[in-house]
Amino acid sequence: MKVSIITATYNSASTIHKTIGSIAEQDYKDIEFIVVDGNSTDDTLAIIRSHTDTIHKWISEPDTGMYQAINKGIQVSTGDIIGILNSDDFYHRKDAISQIVQTFESTGTESVLADVLIVQRTDETKVHRYYSSGHFRPWKFRFGFMPAHPTFFVKREILEKIGPYKENYKLTSDFEFLIRYLWTNKIKCHYIPIDLLSMRRGGMSSPSLKNIFLKNRENLQGLRENNIYSNYLFISSRYLIKALYMLWYRIKHVIFGKDFNH
Repeated sequence: MKVSIITATYNSASTIHKTIGSIAEQDYKDIEFIVVDGNSTDDTLAIIRSHTDTIHKWISEPDTGMYQAINKGIQVSTGDIIGILNSDDFYHRKDAISQIVQTFESTGTESVLADVLIVQRTDETKVHRYYSSGHFRPWKFRFGFMPAHPTFFVKREILEKIGPYKENYKLTSDFEFLIRYLWTNKIKCHYIPIDLLSMRRGGMSSPSLKNIFLKNRENLQGLRENNIYSNYLFISSRYLIKALYMLWYRIKHVIFGKDFNH
């Protein structure tokens, strides 16, 4: 079973080494790694060219954003299973893809989700929080919550049936994408309770006021396009819920000296 992993990049020279290295270290070898670069102006392209032993296909040309880049990667991919790895994320376990393939083979599911570690951008050894997809239920989409998108793997036949990412979104096409797959089309999804990868804090969707406003607007758009009722109050409430969760997370960490969400 071939797994295609697609990474969209733009000026990612400071992080792309780690992303590529985490693919090279996987113990599952039937991986097709595709990198789609948006015509970077830093050393990203040079780094890509120096890792053609790991990167099987790469494209470097202007695009309209991350989601168009991901769609380009999907179009040239040939794997039975499709997954996305952002250019500042990395698999911190060598059996990440093995775990994914084993789950597809043993359950007959159409898609898989897992958990992520959100780490400090400048120090990847420091875990900011544990992001579990295990607590997710589709009704939570109404409030702007979503499972960990970078852990979502889907069978090619399903992706070809339901369709790719919508390119008119700037920040939250992944939100609409997961709604379309998990709520609207109700595909079979199996959750595995492991931290599959590490995601650096910050990046394109970091919580500036401008981005918060745009994310809320796009999230509502995604819900409405899938005929799901929500409103700005519902969507905005997740920030309070997240703040309370983070407070509880830190209290547990102080009391017990470790994170027991694992």
